Amino acid sequence: MILGISASGRKDGVTSEAVKGILEAAGLESEYITLAGKRIGGCIGCTLCASDNTCKVKDDWNTIGEKMLKADAIVFGAPNYFGRMNALGHACWERTFSFRHRELFNLAGKLGVIVSTDYEGNNFVKPEIEDFMLRNKMAIVEALQVQGYSQCYTCGYGQNCGVGNVVRKHGFLDEIKAEHLPPHFKEQPQSLFHAARIGKILGSMLKNR
Repeated sequence: MILGISASGRKDGVTSEAVKGILEAAGLESEYITLAGKRIGGCIGCTLCASDNTCKVKDDWNTIGEKMLKADAIVFGAPNYFGRMNALGHACWERTFSFRHRELFNLAGKLGVIVSTDYEGNNFVKPEIEDFMLRNKMAIVEALQVQGYSQCYTCGYGQNCGVGNVVRKHGFLDEIKAEHLPPHFKEQPQSLFHAARIGKILGSMLKNR
């Protein structure tokens, strides 16, 4: 089973579309989870997981963690916030520290695919996810970077905000029109192609295991 996780706070945004695109192309049993609206805290350092590799903090992550353990592969996507992976995505991976005690590494050997979403094309999202996967002894298959959808286009003030991405790209505007909007995932031909390619590779690897 392939588990797809979108860490975006937007339930149906570019990150979720990209993750779903890879799952669909893989052609195998899969499950998709969005972290949007989930209550997931970071590790509190209680060390109560050391005895059995089970996190004792109770919130929405526990069910997700169980699904990560059952999956043969994990496709994880996260957006760029402040040049790094967003807090929801980071907290999700931080809690996998509970899987790594006494040399067990419960996620070891699972295949991993990285999806990073960005507007400017330069961030630390991919290497952060990669680091978490490698620290869990996972095997990274591929990585996909897609163009994100900046909040500045929908906040209501982006057309004349000097620090926002709208003005950076288009200058000051009287209003944001359709031609100014960044493309959604399905409007990005290269992203669609690479998502299909990566999904096919992932599916073939799992079928032949």
